[in-house]
Amino acid sequence: MAWESSGGWQSGQAGAVDDVLVQESQRAFMSRVHGWMFAGLALTGVMAMVTLANEALLRVAVQNRMALFLVQLGVVFGLSFLAPRLSGPVAAVMFAGYAALTGVTLSVIFLIYTASSIGQVFFITAATYGAMAVYGTVTKKDLSSWGTFLFMGLIGILIAGVVNIFIKSSAVSFVMACAGVLVFAGLTAYDVQKLRQFHAGTGFKSTTSVAIVGALTLYLDFINLFLSLLRLLGNRRD
Repeated sequence: MAWESSGGWQSGQAGAVDDVLVQESQRAFMSRVHGWMFAGLALTGVMAMVTLANEALLRVAVQNRMALFLVQLGVVFGLSFLAPRLSGPVAAVMFAGYAALTGVTLSVIFLIYTASSIGQVFFITAATYGAMAVYGTVTKKDLSSWGTFLFMGLIGILIAGVVNIFIKSSAVSFVMACAGVLVFAGLTAYDVQKLRQFHAGTGFKSTTSVAIVGALTLYLDFINLFLSLLRLLGNRRD
């Protein structure tokens, strides 16, 4: 009995050690993911300021928004589908290029909204993102059931956005912004949990390119949450 008790204690201790190692590995991976994400956001901000200060570059951003959007879309798909085959440096260059292009395209918001309201909305976005990321990290609830609902919401927003290009309805824009806040806040928690689970599924051997793709996912959640909140709370220039 003593031996059995000792063996059970040792097994329980080993299990506790394994749990600690798992948590440490997930924490290190998510730190890398968020490190890349924050670096991307910083590069986006710098490029937005550079574009705003350069009249020629700003004119390019205004006149070629659709072309720049298509290039960004190509980079997103390239990173997402080719990640397993990409080296870390190549993935990093693609992510940096995407973040820089996003900064160029986002520079035009300073022509529409006041700088003070953009700053306020950015901090609101950061707080909202942080709260949802923490929820996705600490919750014991499986958020996989959110996936279908959030994906349907995202498709609905995209369809409404295309329709609104032609009808130009302020009511539709308002509903899209409200839906966007809910969808991208939910996606933040969902994606954080999914990335942690994915890392565990790889045997805790996720590569740099995988971390960068994770950073891109959360970066997109942040940017789209920011734009949705800006449409709701931003003060437009006269």
